[in-house]
Amino acid sequence: MVETRTGTDTGTDWRAWQDSWDRQQEWYLPDREERFRVMLDMVEATVGTEPRVLDLACGTGSITDRLLKRFPKATSTGVDLDPALLTIARGYFAGDERVTFVTADLKAPDWTAALPHTSYDAVLTATALHWLHSEPLTALYGRLAGLVRDGGVFMNADRMKDESTPRINAAERAHRHAGMDRARAVGAVDWADWWALAAQDPVLAEPTAERFRIYGEHADGDIPSPDWHARTLREAGFEEARAVWASPSDALVLALK
Repeated sequence: MVETRTGTDTGTDWRAWQDSWDRQQEWYLPDREERFRVMLDMVEATVGTEPRVLDLACGTGSITDRLLKRFPKATSTGVDLDPALLTIARGYFAGDERVTFVTADLKAPDWTAALPHTSYDAVLTATALHWLHSEPLTALYGRLAGLVRDGGVFMNADRMKDESTPRINAAERAHRHAGMDRARAVGAVDWADWWALAAQDPVLAEPTAERFRIYGEHADGDIPSPDWHARTLREAGFEEARAVWASPSDALVLALK
């Protein structure tokens, strides 16, 4: 594991940027670390402690960071399209030969050709695929079924909404947003503020501008239920799929090849 996360060429404190991204995400997702723990528990349960992992829509590499701290003999390929978050990820993991990053658009039909491997023990993703509408997400699940080895696993931790419980949904949202408001009042940084800080950084300014040229402010995807994800993954070619963890607003769906 690389001990120093500060880029010697730029003087940028990559660890600080990684930590600030984690704190910003936790403002929205107070159970984020619990999700990661269960995800890695199920990696160990299904494919062991030395897996070849694809960190899908990896962002700054939050999954990879936790993966390698828990399983030092694991390897990870991080794939994303966001140039700013990939800049942080590459700086943070600089010198760690267990980690590779690839720039690719998950909506492109041939994106898997850019990967260094044709199969993976585990494909993991968190708080990312809600950026996709149901049709491209279904197509992505089909491609992932061909990328996960037999006996391998795919896990998606994300916002997943059950439309059949509107009163429960409204109560949960009101409670969650009240907590977010309290945290914001004492200095929590939200999505917009975090990106404003990145835009002011001399190293991240141009990648951040490019990121907004690619995505705009925020993509407009779908938030289907855990049952939809499980059913779609089975239809894509996974043998079993179900939610293995849930909070009032989020779920972790696991599919076994």
